[in-house]
Order: sequence, then structure tokens, then C-alpha cells
Amino acid sequence: MAEVSMTLQIATLPDAPGVYQFYDKQEKLLYIGKAKNLQKRVRSYFNKQHDNARTRIMVKKIHKIRHIVVDTETDALLLENNLIKKYQPRYNVLLKDDKSYPWICVKNEPFPRVFMTRRLIKDGSQYYGPYTQMRTVQTLLELIRGLYPLRTCNYDLSEDKIESGKYKVCLEYHIGNCLGACEGHQEFEDYQQQIEAINQILKGNFKASLLQFKAKMNQHAANLEFEAAAAIKEKIDILENYQARSTVVSPKIVDTEVYSIRSDEDFAYVNFLQVAFGSIVRSHTIELKKKLDESDKSLLELAFIELRQRFNLQAKNVIAAHKINTPEGVEVTVPKQGDKMKLLELSLRNAKYFRLDRLKQAKI
Repeated sequence: MAEVSMTLQIATLPDAPGVYQFYDKQEKLLYIGKAKNLQKRVRSYFNKQHDNARTRIMVKKIHKIRHIVVDTETDALLLENNLIKKYQPRYNVLLKDDKSYPWICVKNEPFPRVFMTRRLIKDGSQYYGPYTQMRTVQTLLELIRGLYPLRTCNYDLSEDKIESGKYKVCLEYHIGNCLGACEGHQEFEDYQQQIEAINQILKGNFKASLLQFKAKMNQHAANLEFEAAAAIKEKIDILENYQARSTVVSPKIVDTEVYSIRSDEDFAYVNFLQVAFGSIVRSHTIELKKKLDESDKSLLELAFIELRQRFNLQAKNVIAAHKINTPEGVEVTVPKQGDKMKLLELSLRNAKYFRLDRLKQAKI
């Protein structure tokens, strides 16, 4: 089959959103990109003089162009991200952060266990995270175990097995860390209330647990059960102290993601903050290795899709350094002043510190 000229390949590209792929003479994938208008975007590579040497070299190597048409520019962004991760073309931005992060699992089982894991199993269990610091996971699990007595055994605590007397309580029961559900000493409804409260804490909402504990404390005090009231007061102090350590933001800003970028000639650093129930509950920075002359806006869009997929983020409100393309229903704000601007500046500060740490490490 005769080779198709580059001019003809470009001329036959559609005026539609999609993803384009550049190949060299050996059919080796060079680059994957997204476009609102495929023909216009691809043509731009050949119609101008590129300042970036790597871009000039890549364009000279292009021998074949393939494309995939999608419905929207957002769909193109998602597809581009997935294809880059799958094929890792030579001239695409390299995401230098692909390690396995820990999650907290609330197991889908009778009398659920709550534990750390690095494996996500699709069995109906609830997973919170991933967390970028193991210290955060340990602190949360210690907090939960200090507030609620939970089982740690891996017994199948189905109703028939409990009633048949198959299991016996262990040391955890005798030292007060478990209430002995395996022998029927704890009702399922009571245990499930604890799990619902734990789910709220893991989402960043401490209010329900605080109200519940304060009501119990007042009830014990009214009944002159001062020792029991003091024990509940300790739990309230634990919860309030943990809550106080969270960075508090304006109560007007809820369920929001913040994205900033700091870049230099070779790398870009994108930080994101997750805000829930008036507090910053997560911060993470990723490093992107530049391959061509990518703009900060395009790099931020790539990182935005990657971070939302990785951390299963679903906020409808986004604060960003640039007006990036987002899925339908997600509103982007590029603030100039006020509380939202302060959050964006905080995110940028985190990105800058991450970059400085990387530069220091490179010199050692």
C-alpha cells in the first residue's frame, strides 16, 4: 500500500474533539495528545516554528497520524490520560508518582472490620483514601480504636454461627478492645451504629460522633454515673484534639478541590488540596517530567484528571490556577481575592516547597 503524505493525512482529519497519536517510520508511538478540533490542533505542529528543540525533533520524526473521535473535549482529556498511562510514549509528560498508596477499608461483612490495605477488592467494602502518608492512616486508625471497640479477628460472624456457639471471646474482649460480638455479647444494630459513625469520621465529619458522645456523657452525669461520664469525656477530648489539628478554612467552602501548579524548564509540580466539612483533609503534590513545550494549563488539566482518578475525587466545586476543562457538572473558579484565593495560595506554597525539596535531593 502506497504511503499517504502528511499533508493528506492532516487534511482528512475531522473537525471534532478527539485524541491524536503520532508514529515514526518504525510504527513506534511518539506522542499522544488531545484536541477540541483534531485537524486544527495537528496542523499547528507543522505550520509554525517551535522554540522547543524536543518539539522540533519530534515533528521531524512524525510519519503517521492516527486519531480517535469522542463527543466532548472532556472525553478527549480522559482518553488521553488513560492512553498515556497505558503506552507511555517517548515525548509525553511523565507522571513521576505511581506508587501504591494505603487505604482504610471498612469490610463488607457482618460486624465489619476496619483496617489498612493497599489492595482494593470489589466486594462491596468501603474504601477511604488513598492516603499519601502512612502516618495519617495510623493516626486515624488509632483515633477510631480509641473511640469505638471493634473486632480485629477474621471470623465469619454470621448469625447462625454466633447462635451455634462456634466461637469464643479472645484476649481483645477481656482487655476491653472488643465487646464480644462472636459470642453474642454485642448486638448487630449497636455495632452498625459505630460503623456509621466511623464512616462519617473517615469522610471528615466529626459532628455526629461529638454530638453522640456528649449526649451519652450528659446522660451518665444525670444518672450520677460519674466514672462512665469521665470515660466518655476522654473520647470527646480525643476527637476534639484531632479535629483541632486539621487546617480549618472558611465554613462557606465545602466539598472543594484546589489545584495549583509551579513549573520550570524541565518539570512541573501540581499540588491539590481536598476540603471537606470546613477542613483540609488531604494534600498531595505530583511531579511531571516535561517532554515538549507544554503549557501550565495543559499540564494542570492532565494532573487534574490523573489525581481525580487516583483519589476517586468527585467534588462539584474546583478552585484552580487556570480555567481548565472539567467533566459536566463541575464548576471551576479562578479566584483573584478572598478566601478561595487564600486556599489557592496555600496550595501553590505546597507545590513550591515540594519543588525545593526535589531540587535539594537532586544535589545530594
